[in-house]
Amino acid sequence: MTRPRSSNGLDDEKEKLDHPAIAAQGLSVERVVLGLLTPERLLDYVENFCVFYRETQKVIAQNHQFIGVNNAFEQFRRRRELGGRLGVFWHTQGSGKSFSMVFYTRKIFRKLTGNFTFVVVTDRDDLDGQIYRNFLHTGVVAPKDDVRPKGSAQLREMLGKNKRVVFTLIQKFRFEKGKDYPLLSDRDDIVVIVDEAHRTQYAGLAENMRAGLPNANFLAFTGTPLLGQERKTNAWFGDYVSEYNFQQSVEDGATVPLFYEKRVPEVLIQNDDLSEEFAAILEDENLDGEAQEKLEKRFAQEMEVVKREDRLDTIARDIVYHFPRRGYLGKGIVISVDKFTAVTMFDKVQALWKAEIKALNGRITATTNDVERQRLKQLKAWMSAVQMAVIVSEEAGEEEKFAKKSLDIKPHRLRMNALDEHGHDIEFNFKDPEHPLQLVFVCAMWLTGFDAPTVSTLYLDKPMQGHTLMQTIARANRVSGHEILGVAKRHGEIVDYYNVFRRMKKALKDYAAGPEDDELPVRDKSHLFTLDEAIEQGLAYCQAQGVPLHEALERGDVFTKLGQFNAFADTLLASDEQRKSFNVYENTISSLYEACKPEVLGRKLGRVVSAFQYLRGVMDSIVEQADIESAVQRIEALLDASVVVDNAEAFSAKEFEAQYKIVQRGKPWNLSTVNVEKLREEFKQAPFKNIQIADLQAFLQRKLAEMLAQNSTRTDFIQRLQKVIDAYNSGATSTENYYDELTAYAQELKEEAERHIREGLTEDELELFDLLKKETLTQDETQRVKLAAKHLLKRLVEEQPKVLIQNWHQSAQTQKQVRAEIERVLDADLPESYDRTTFKQKCDNVYDLAVEYAIRGKKWAV
Repeated sequence: MTRPRSSNGLDDEKEKLDHPAIAAQGLSVERVVLGLLTPERLLDYVENFCVFYRETQKVIAQNHQFIGVNNAFEQFRRRRELGGRLGVFWHTQGSGKSFSMVFYTRKIFRKLTGNFTFVVVTDRDDLDGQIYRNFLHTGVVAPKDDVRPKGSAQLREMLGKNKRVVFTLIQKFRFEKGKDYPLLSDRDDIVVIVDEAHRTQYAGLAENMRAGLPNANFLAFTGTPLLGQERKTNAWFGDYVSEYNFQQSVEDGATVPLFYEKRVPEVLIQNDDLSEEFAAILEDENLDGEAQEKLEKRFAQEMEVVKREDRLDTIARDIVYHFPRRGYLGKGIVISVDKFTAVTMFDKVQALWKAEIKALNGRITATTNDVERQRLKQLKAWMSAVQMAVIVSEEAGEEEKFAKKSLDIKPHRLRMNALDEHGHDIEFNFKDPEHPLQLVFVCAMWLTGFDAPTVSTLYLDKPMQGHTLMQTIARANRVSGHEILGVAKRHGEIVDYYNVFRRMKKALKDYAAGPEDDELPVRDKSHLFTLDEAIEQGLAYCQAQGVPLHEALERGDVFTKLGQFNAFADTLLASDEQRKSFNVYENTISSLYEACKPEVLGRKLGRVVSAFQYLRGVMDSIVEQADIESAVQRIEALLDASVVVDNAEAFSAKEFEAQYKIVQRGKPWNLSTVNVEKLREEFKQAPFKNIQIADLQAFLQRKLAEMLAQNSTRTDFIQRLQKVIDAYNSGATSTENYYDELTAYAQELKEEAERHIREGLTEDELELFDLLKKETLTQDETQRVKLAAKHLLKRLVEEQPKVLIQNWHQSAQTQKQVRAEIERVLDADLPESYDRTTFKQKCDNVYDLAVEYAIRGKKWAV
């Protein structure tokens, strides 16, 4: 019976995938085949949706980008029918819109005949720069191309020419008041791509743009849907051409989930009717005189509450406590109501930060607990390395304005404008995961069009709403593969000091999940506290497998009788399935614990979590032969302190004693000295037989991987070992027989590892010999094949003229030279019994291996 096929998600990015159903029905492979591996899709993907960034990083489209760009491409082919209204491309913040623009323009240039010009329009300098850099570093434009006009006059000049791409701000379409905007070009092959400029696309500037380019085609990119007045944008651009919302991006893993938390509630603004006009004015940090006066007079009461000295002191203390004690120590942004408050908060946090480091020195000296001392030293080292900065826009006379508030902007401005010893500016350093610039203080800059993937925490103390709020919180939703102290980024966190989230449900309904969705993609941090349930499930799993971990915890001897962990590990190592299932529980528990910091520190769950981590560490030390030092440090920190927050007097900690270590239990294996009989005798006496089996099996798998890297022809050894393992996991082989089979296999592997010595060849020569030999060879022919392998390797690696030059595999000419030399040497050396077909096959095998090694940068072929 043929399973019915679903197009769910293959052609429509709006379709919600039922991931559990796909897994249960075994449809995942079928979905890959239908979704990507049909010939026309695969060719399209490889040709148009794979680019290199800076020639070093490969960027490939995600599903929503592939579908969305192709939808937009089809709209473009109908541009005359649509009257130039190409549609609205709504993909939520963080889902890769600027790279979608790259894919879109590249595909049109590559696939359609025409003399097209793309005009990319934004309303902010930082957005303009970000998009330009993506086009530049993917090769759509070249460094020498003059594509960014410096002013309105140069823009008009550029648009009158035949340029491939132009990047501009909408503000550069300004023209003298009272005069009609001039015609710049009446071409109908100009494509205007507008990004994140809702406020300007139906005002005078947009009218100027359309007057100057009356026959152009218009496509809007946006990270938020069009609502209310923004629906006017539909009249300019047409209907949605692609939709991909916040909730979908989280479900797909294109962005990480966001959690918010309201802290220090005693100083929250409680006026739920706070004027929306207040928030609207604060969106612009460069307020003119009239707006500044309105802000200070009309909203004097609100400003007084927001900027009250004791309130800012409380928030600064909370930041100093919270920032070093999070699970994922990613970068952070403090968002204040205006520039002056941003500088004030920097000064307060810096002073309290230094005081905290000084207090740590006292605690390090006073403690008698070695583990506690080590943890405090690590905390002090991290805090001492952290750099902070103020990021606000520059304006005329700013030094005097700040001086009137008893603030000094000059050192901050020097920092913002300076380059470091590597020629990098402050923005580059903040985006660099390794750079110590960890915390910045802003009021409007870096809140839109700014991507720093390791930003994980926003401290929000400014009234925001709607589109601006959604743009801001998306700074923390980027996916990052950069681990910090062994912890991965699994979510972003918004700490709400202003009670902005009292209006958040409406904003999220409008801008993120859509009006019909009940589950919001930004949730209260309390939802993370499913940790208790995860621990309960983990303990229940252990009990079901015969591992009484909960009993050891209840008795209180879990870390005083470490020997019991050997028995626990031996039980779980009875099968790979049991061990891997336990690892899933441990991963969930540890991840939730890290995500719940620092609030979870007062709940005394550290011992339970560390017990799971310790048991995982014991098994990993056997099976993975992993570096367990980082695991030891994390567990020590868990066991060392239970932090209790005192709301009245800030923060304090209570310590308790814990001294232990994980011992590396895997044997120091050496294949050359393996003695099968001795291993079998030791196994009979071993108290924990599953540990012995897991240790030997893990060693054989590691050694086989090394040997396969040395000689690609050893694939049959992989198949044989897997067959032995599968038989044991299925229950077809007893424990004793399985160990016998593993030791017999170890003996065979030992003989294979030493074969090159018996054959009188190096490892590389042996690999070529194995590729060149055929089933029936006389003794004399065998020697000739060995000589062929030796001669070929020498010719390719040592002799002149050199053929394996740098990047030889990237040029058709040098590829032909390498292939010709392979054929020449083998034609001279291989026995006459190699007919034409066999000879070609052997030449192909060697050439393919050389190309593979060259691409991977491995061995002699580089």
